[in-house]
Order: sequence, then structure tokens, then C-alpha cells
Amino acid sequence: MEKVIDESVQGSPLMISADQKNKRKLYIESYGCQMNFSDSEIVASILANEGFNTTSELEDADLVLVNTCSIREKAETTVRRRLEKFNAVKKHRPHMKVGVLGCMAERLKSQLLEEEKIVDMVVGPDAYKDLPNLVREVDEGRNAVNVILSKEETYGDIAPVRLNSNGVTAFVSITRGCDNMCTFCVVPFTRGRERSRNPQSVVQEVNELWEQGYREVTLLGQNVDSYLWYGGGLKKDFEKASDIQKATAVDFAGLLAMVAEAQPGMRIRFSTSNPQDMTLDVVRTMARYKNICNYIHLPVQSGSNRILKAMNRLHTREEYMQLIDDIRQIIPDCGISQDMIAGFPGETEEDHRETLSLMEYVKYDFGFMFAYSERPGTLAARKLEDDIPDQVKKRRLQEIIALQQKHSLYRTSQHLGKTEEVLIEGPSRKSDEHWMGRTSSNTVVVFPKEHYEVGQFVMVRIDDCTSATLLGEAVGHAENME
Repeated sequence: MEKVIDESVQGSPLMISADQKNKRKLYIESYGCQMNFSDSEIVASILANEGFNTTSELEDADLVLVNTCSIREKAETTVRRRLEKFNAVKKHRPHMKVGVLGCMAERLKSQLLEEEKIVDMVVGPDAYKDLPNLVREVDEGRNAVNVILSKEETYGDIAPVRLNSNGVTAFVSITRGCDNMCTFCVVPFTRGRERSRNPQSVVQEVNELWEQGYREVTLLGQNVDSYLWYGGGLKKDFEKASDIQKATAVDFAGLLAMVAEAQPGMRIRFSTSNPQDMTLDVVRTMARYKNICNYIHLPVQSGSNRILKAMNRLHTREEYMQLIDDIRQIIPDCGISQDMIAGFPGETEEDHRETLSLMEYVKYDFGFMFAYSERPGTLAARKLEDDIPDQVKKRRLQEIIALQQKHSLYRTSQHLGKTEEVLIEGPSRKSDEHWMGRTSSNTVVVFPKEHYEVGQFVMVRIDDCTSATLLGEAVGHAENME
């Protein structure tokens, strides 16, 4: 599963300030995880240099792009509906071109271009630098496609524009691809093998974001714990590296420390972690630096060893629980969230009960929970029968969600009476009189605006809570994090 899917921004058109020199208009929608939204920022940056300003009006666009997700059936169904809408508009704007980017593009290139003929351009996640050439191809009336997966491309040399940004928090991609062949996941086939970005380019981007006024960054990757820089190349080829390359390699704990030291006043988060790859060096690094947030998104997917093996997760229930224990020993107040799949092929009621018992053991702060849906191209789709009836999947999912809501309330109630540091991200969605921000452990806090401003760190006394939100009152500015 790709992380973290914010339903409130799915499909929203992305906007950046216009360059008066640019005469053409780009309309771009994104679906799926943070990686896709981050990629859209890279695409907009590349096309800004090719004469495109972004627009939020589909009917004004010369080029329409949809950045897609193949992880969830819901996202793919939505994208298909949007492509139908784009083609309806295109009948009245025949010069308008439509393209599909990202994971779904790579998987359905022939179907979308040749069989259904509903797009002009298909661009895989490693081919965005080729967009200028591909745009010229479609301008000249030819279909254009590039879905070649790269062993090197990390986009580390492109400064992404920050689309629809709050000006306070930003994502910085540090890896691309994934080597973990989880049977339910299509990412290794659509984004290729793992490769890491030069740590100096990551630090440089974080420094630039600080200068631009950003106060929090999330280091982003399909599996951040697999970050490994030894001069370039795939992670799987590290064993072929020279002795000097191995001696000077930077792993994820090392990168975290570099970023934390480069900007002591900047909050640092990361997503997503994989239980089989996460090391206690990373957790100890988190504990050592005040500006690294005490929060880990640690997907488990199931509490049953039998199902974990069928998923090819390469860790057991017991190993996962030991990792949780170690994290809590090193960082007692660490927020921990989960991904969980209900109704994986072959899942029995006993397997489901083991998932619920694991949740009782951990008592996650919050989670992202899904009923299993078969994704074409995955190992599970090829080798496992989707044999759990929909009504059983839905019932198990509801039981998981209900238990998580109970645990979420338990976790938020632990904040009552405490005064915690909060970074103000913007107005509350429900009230213009209140600010919204998050604690270090990633819990949302809402409090009266008073004289405080977006981007400030404030100390908030927590007076009340729901299962998802802390409610309180600011008692003063936080001390400088340095």
C-alpha cells in the first residue's frame, strides 16, 4: 500500500503562480499517495519551463494531465471517469491534449492509447524529464508514450514547485521504487527497483525550503528505511560497490541526522517505514534530535503470520511486536499508525481475530484501513484466488475500523492536561476563528487563533479531545527549536 492517502485532496487541480511569459495552460489532477502529489510538483516545474502556466479551469486548458494510482481500485475507477469527462470537454476544444501520468499509466498504456483511444500521451513515473519531447510529439498530432523504468532517475536535480501548498509543510522525495515484492502491491512493477537520491541534494532542498519559510518537511519514499546512497545505482547492487563506496555510504539513519543538523529549527518527518527494514539506529536517531518528530507510520497489513507470509511481508507478528516494544522503550511517547488490509485471499476468522488482537496490543494512534481489492499485475492477482465474499470483507473492515476508533480515542485522551508544541498549518476546516496544527506525534490540534500566525510554533494546553482531534488553548510561543 502506498501511504498516506488524504481523501480531501484527491483530484483537486493543482495551482502555482503564473509566469507572464507562459502562454499555454496546464490542468493537472492527482490521485493516490503523497508520492503522486510530489511527482505532480516535479511535472509542473518541468512544464513551466516549456511555456505552461497551471489553471484550475478544465475548460481553459491546452494540456490536461491526470497523475494516477494503481494501488486502489477506487482511484483507478475515478480516473477512468475523469478521462471520460476530459474527452467530453475535448470535443469542444479539439486542440486540447490529454495525458495520463504515473503508476496506472505504466500498467495500462496499450489499453488507454491504442484500444480505448482516450488519451494522447502516456508517461510513466520515471519519464517526466521526457515531457518536453512528448508534448512536442502530441502537438504534431502523434500519440506519445514513455513508460521506461529507470535504474538511476531520482529527480534530485529538479526543484519541485510547491503546488497548493500551505507554505509551512512540504514533501521531499528521497527514494524511488521498491524492492519488497508484497503480493498485494503493484509498486515494484510500476515504479521499478529501489534507488536513492544524493544526500547532499536532499539537504540542499531542505535548506532552500527553510529559506522559503517552510517549517516542516516529510522525507518521502515507498520505503524510506531502505534509503542507501553509495554514489548512485540500485540498492540491490550495493554488494558490488567498492570498499570506499561501502565505507562512505549513507543509510537512512545517517540521512535523518544530516537533515536534522542542517536545519535545527525545521521539523522532520518521514513516510513510509517498512517493519522488516526499519532499524533501531533510525529510532535512536529520532530520540537524539529534538526536531525529528516522534511519529512512525508502520504498516503491518495483518496480525496473522499465515497471512503475512501469503503477503510476502518478510516479518512475523512476533518480530513486529518486538519492534513496537523497542520503539516504545526508546521513545515512550512516539505516535504510531498502521495500514491494515481486511479480507486478503484465504483469510479465516481466526486470522482476522489475530489482526484485532495485534491492534489491541499496539493500540495505534490512527490507521489507514482497506478491504482487499485485487490489483491487476500483482502476484496476488496472478496466484491467489480472491475468495473472501464482499460482505465478509466489509464486516471485518468495520470491526477493524471500530476498534481503531476506540484506540484513537484512548490515545488522544492521553494528551489531556498536557501542554504540547504545535506547528500552526492553517485555519481549522470547521471554524475560521481557530487554527489547526499538529503535535510532534502527528495528532491534529485545534485552538483559538488569538494573535498567533501560520508557521509559528506555539505551546497549546490540551483541554478536550475527540478520537481524531485535540482541542485546547495556546499559552505562548514555543522556545526556538535550536
